Amino acid sequence: MRRYDRRSDEDDIRVRPGRRGSRPRTSRRPAYEDAVEGFVITVDRGRLTCVVDGRTVTAVKARELGRKGVVVGDRVALVGDLSGDRDTLARIVRVEERRSVLRRTADDTDPFERVVVANADQLAIVTALADPPPRPRLIDRCLVGAYDAGLDPLLILTKSDLAAPDALLETYAPLGMRHVVTSVEELAGTGAARVRELLDDRVTVLVGHSGVGKTTLVNALVPPERRRATGEVNVVTGRGRHTTTSALALPLAGAAGWVIDTPGVRSFGLNHVDPGRVILAFPDLEPGARNCPRACSHDEPDCALDDWVAQGHAEPARLDSLRRLLATRDRKEGD
Repeated sequence: MRRYDRRSDEDDIRVRPGRRGSRPRTSRRPAYEDAVEGFVITVDRGRLTCVVDGRTVTAVKARELGRKGVVVGDRVALVGDLSGDRDTLARIVRVEERRSVLRRTADDTDPFERVVVANADQLAIVTALADPPPRPRLIDRCLVGAYDAGLDPLLILTKSDLAAPDALLETYAPLGMRHVVTSVEELAGTGAARVRELLDDRVTVLVGHSGVGKTTLVNALVPPERRRATGEVNVVTGRGRHTTTSALALPLAGAAGWVIDTPGVRSFGLNHVDPGRVILAFPDLEPGARNCPRACSHDEPDCALDDWVAQGHAEPARLDSLRRLLATRDRKEGD
């Protein structure tokens, strides 16, 4: 009598009908125990550049990954030719579990979220103090994205030779986030070292709209051979050319961290963000929210956070900042 093997079924082996000599196909995938770990530093039209043991290796996704996306910052497992020689190609057979994911949507009505980078530690929001002028609403939106992703925010203010940073820093002082103020001249000297200290031993994503000096900043932080092309800024409109066309991870010069340069953004859609996650970045306010009504927007007459602040558990400015950030999902950047 033929014994039924409970370890397999018809889904495990499939034969293509009508094809003579067709070999059985199995849905069981190899474990790839000999795969080597790599770090994805850029993605370009199906080709992924990875760093493997200090070598730069070009790879493609293996068929078994299906539609699973691979983005800059991913830790992956690779097999195949890992020499890094010209015209060689490796295969990415596994994407390791991500510890953080920075997402955004094209706008607040777009239902499709896009992964910007994976496994970052902090989000550096690069803003010029003048030419072009600061855009606080874009800063707020990037902050919400950082808090939602669990990233530490960092504010980098450039072009301090053109305008003072005091007013902008006062706006964000209640958030208690780290910041650094610099200029093109300072970046050529000690300014780069001050910024690099805040990025050391971390994976940092740089976000900012065109013309703020993001590429100039990157070039001051990375080794000379990894510097990127910069573009001119229109002195009338303050708009710069997009010199970065895709995200790229670059090693810091004289430090252990990585900086991920991203294309200049005109908007940072937040349609994907759960407002309930933003308050987690406010540990002094979060306990008070436990007494809020269900689905409280934290800007309602019966919001428990007003009593929480009145009792002295948190500063009023902190609650004002939280409400301003939460309102960014319902307010356009120019409002």
